[in-house]
Amino acid sequence: MDQPLSAGEIVREVKRAGVRFVVALPDRLTSEHLLKPLLSNPDFRVVQVCKEDEGLSICSGLYAGGERSLLLIQYTGLLDSMNALSRIGVEGQNPVCMMVGLLGKEPGLPPAQSKRYGLRIVAPILEVMGIEHHLIESPLDVSKIAPAIERAYAHSMPVALFIGREPR
Repeated sequence: MDQPLSAGEIVREVKRAGVRFVVALPDRLTSEHLLKPLLSNPDFRVVQVCKEDEGLSICSGLYAGGERSLLLIQYTGLLDSMNALSRIGVEGQNPVCMMVGLLGKEPGLPPAQSKRYGLRIVAPILEVMGIEHHLIESPLDVSKIAPAIERAYAHSMPVALFIGREPR
């Protein structure tokens, strides 16, 4: 885990999955090296929102319009928007693809073993909801992104990609 997580590689995987819209509520873990470059990347259209549940609705609307999108948020916002996620994503069968910053996650420690309560519970809550999730923490994990997004669209179900450390 001594190699940095590459923001450029993450962006390439998102693009490879056919995503062209990024709906974002800036968070401290992903803003500097992931969101800022996306804002100037002509391959993506970034829509900035004020609330995570607003982002879920926008991603659902983009799907209805035939577009692929990625919701870029922090785990605290994901926890805050569980009701909207259950209604829009799970019950509405919308492939909301979420890239979720795990701010404060201890390096090398699985989120379920974190000292932070919110980090410990986020994956188990998604499991109960039947939502696929993956930890992206090392360069090898980046290859999980495009296939996870493809499965979300193939099965019309949400997916969460947990960013476990700051990309560079």
